[in-house]
Amino acid sequence: MTSQLKTLLLLGLLTGLLMSLGGAMGGRAGLFLAFGFAMLMNVGSYWYSDKIVLRMYKAQPLSPGDAPHIHRVVGEMAQAAGIPKPRIVLIPQDAPNAFATGRNPQHAVVAVTRGIVNILDPDELRGVLAHELGHIVNRDILIQTIAAVLAGAIVFIANMLQFTAIFGGFSRDDEGGNPLAALAMALLAPIAATLIQMAISRSREYLADATGARLSNPNDLADALSKLDAASQRIPLQGNPVTENLFIVNPFSGRRAASLFATHPPIEDRIARLRAMAQGR
Repeated sequence: MTSQLKTLLLLGLLTGLLMSLGGAMGGRAGLFLAFGFAMLMNVGSYWYSDKIVLRMYKAQPLSPGDAPHIHRVVGEMAQAAGIPKPRIVLIPQDAPNAFATGRNPQHAVVAVTRGIVNILDPDELRGVLAHELGHIVNRDILIQTIAAVLAGAIVFIANMLQFTAIFGGFSRDDEGGNPLAALAMALLAPIAATLIQMAISRSREYLADATGARLSNPNDLADALSKLDAASQRIPLQGNPVTENLFIVNPFSGRRAASLFATHPPIEDRIARLRAMAQGR
């Protein structure tokens, strides 16, 4: 199954879960209220995502004079991908990592840390930049925001259902008004929504790897991932774990999550896929 199809199916699961919870709560009004609340919570972050995260990490503009190789490579690959050249910024940290942000290709930003520039050779850095352009080409900020809106609405409705079930809002005479079933759904739905949201994040990483492999050499990206994973365990990033899914490798190595709750696929699996892509060329 392709990453694109998997993402569509997972978004469909989130939507179905949201509709089921809305029905359990008893009508469209609550469903629209929850969806509207989640939109307000997440669309603002989508619209201003680049400003928020770049300010959080004290990113500084990286001029062509300071990083001619990066600017040249990004410009060439952006042209090949048919998107405008994104802005390039530097995060003043020694932890080696990178991410892309921005609500669309016209407002995209590629951020690299000081550490990644020091640890990777030019070809490996090209592979990383190709991965980040892959996120921009694939509109991953938009996809992740849609998933966050759906998951947020699910959590909002689930909290309302928990309150209603516990404090007697359901009666056995009501249609579908089994309080125990409603409470079970309210408790399990947020967990299911989180699992689906994390699966979407992992599928977008695979897709960005595949897109990056088409824009550069898959072996260069594989070599870079191996170096970055090892280095990130020695030099964790100083930042907010909420932003973990943005980075090319998990920047908070001490927070290794169970695979179902992880924002990134296993590095070994990503490298193996990239090696297979290189052999298939």
